[in-house]
Amino acid sequence: MNQRIYDTQTQALGDFTPMVPGEVSMYVCGPTVQSAPHAGHLRSALVYDQFRSWFEATGLRVTLVRNVTDIDDKTLAGATADEPWWALAYRVEREFNAAYSALGIRPPTYEPRATGSIPEMQELISLLIERGHAYPAADGSGDVWFDTGSWASYGELTHQRPEDMAEGEAPSRGKRSAADFALWKGRKPGEPESAAWSSPWGAGRPGWHIECSAMSTKYLGPTFDIHGGGRDLRFPHHENELAQSRAAGLEFARTWVHNGLVSVAGQKMSKSIGNTVSALDLLSSARPVVVRYFLGSAHYRSTIEIGPASLEEATASFARIEAFLERAERAGLLAPGGAKPGLDDLPAAFVAAMNDDFAVPQAIASLHEAVTSGNQAFDTGATEAAARAAHEVTSMLDILGINPRAEQWSGGADATGETTLAALIDSLLVERKQARGAKDFARADQIRDTLAAAGVQIEDSPNGSFWTLEKA
Repeated sequence: MNQRIYDTQTQALGDFTPMVPGEVSMYVCGPTVQSAPHAGHLRSALVYDQFRSWFEATGLRVTLVRNVTDIDDKTLAGATADEPWWALAYRVEREFNAAYSALGIRPPTYEPRATGSIPEMQELISLLIERGHAYPAADGSGDVWFDTGSWASYGELTHQRPEDMAEGEAPSRGKRSAADFALWKGRKPGEPESAAWSSPWGAGRPGWHIECSAMSTKYLGPTFDIHGGGRDLRFPHHENELAQSRAAGLEFARTWVHNGLVSVAGQKMSKSIGNTVSALDLLSSARPVVVRYFLGSAHYRSTIEIGPASLEEATASFARIEAFLERAERAGLLAPGGAKPGLDDLPAAFVAAMNDDFAVPQAIASLHEAVTSGNQAFDTGATEAAARAAHEVTSMLDILGINPRAEQWSGGADATGETTLAALIDSLLVERKQARGAKDFARADQIRDTLAAAGVQIEDSPNGSFWTLEKA
């Protein structure tokens, strides 16, 4: 069975054939590092980690690029005198990396920061101006806008009409049409000089959308296989990426993939309504391997619900898998780890599920079926069948990144929790110290309460603040 993937642009399932035989090139929109990671960030990164693992199991070489947006309006707004925007961005970036590591999400092949590709962005903007698809603002602001009216295919990704796609930037900054979007933002009064780069249009910084067009093609070339990201990025971000890239003469992404979002108590997780589940809260609620099992168990295009019983159910389900592995280990049927599993190590149903648009729920059903059949084999004394089931179970767990015998997880729940969450907690303590120094006691108390709710106790002393994890 060929690999099939749902393409957002065509709104249909189709056979996936890599552009280069034996290789897959993927670009995934990574975080804007302006505040701490939440469950939605983890879910998205995990989805593409699963893609990568499955492609590799089928024998493909994967180049995965996941960017870091380290310059942004919100990053500048969150900066303080004690923590400049670039320091804030780096601190939050480390929080994200700690959270990814805690879930066993492997680092991408390349992880470029937006500020490292300014020349490529300016080159792309100049090309768009030259081709008649962009214009510098006439008001001397230094802004450069993409002219959506010049690109007849604008709206092709999300199937919208241009008049329905206004982003809402202020027309007073020299914008001709409500639907036009920023490629370059001239430096505004009060913005730090360190957040501006010289350009033919004046000192400023790139718009959000041009960043990903430049970085993806810088590392993967003018055409690549898959562009991924959260469903909430389809518009305006990915629609605008596609338009400016194609207008510049790039073929760009051949397949567009979008993962579903996270909801809490039936509502979309959102800072505006205060139901955000932080990465720290989630990773403190259960063993990280169980959190990965939970977040990765839904189909990538579906919305995943986090509720009071979610992790309890995941813990119980994963415990059945571990009990079977312990039974197999006592019987001496678990081979030493090392070799990566291939298709021959996996049940046909698991392979068929993963090939069918990464149908992880059906793949996990195959995993539990193998556990059940393995236990039945043990009960009837069918050692050969039990050994075959144990091999299949460990192979499937390896593909999904949730084998509890793997080095990532084998240190035990408490050790794993303390080591992988340390960077997240330490970063929040740094932010709390800065808030207290700035007399922002409301923010300092909020951080303390967030940590306390996650089972982290803070002790303040003349020598600094120290933390401990509550033991269940």
